[in-house]
Amino acid sequence: MSIEQIIKNNEGTILDVRTQGEFMGGNVADSVNIPVQELMDRMDEIKSLKTPLVLCCASGNRSGMAQQILANEGIECYNGGGWMDVNFYKG
Repeated sequence: MSIEQIIKNNEGTILDVRTQGEFMGGNVADSVNIPVQELMDRMDEIKSLKTPLVLCCASGNRSGMAQQILANEGIECYNGGGWMDVNFYKG
């Protein structure tokens, strides 16, 4: 299944890894905000989310880092890139 299909079909959870301030400035509806620097401290919360996780940030750089961190923890996740791209698929 493609990232686009996961988003359109609400198959998992959209996880925005930007700062809270960035998230408050605009975000994907129903997305969860956990900044990339808080991922390890909030792993129990993350593991309770519906997978697969589609990760997003401003450009795709932080969500790429988050993907590596979460994949190392055994969590199914994909780098969705910038949040506006993910929002486009959410439609």
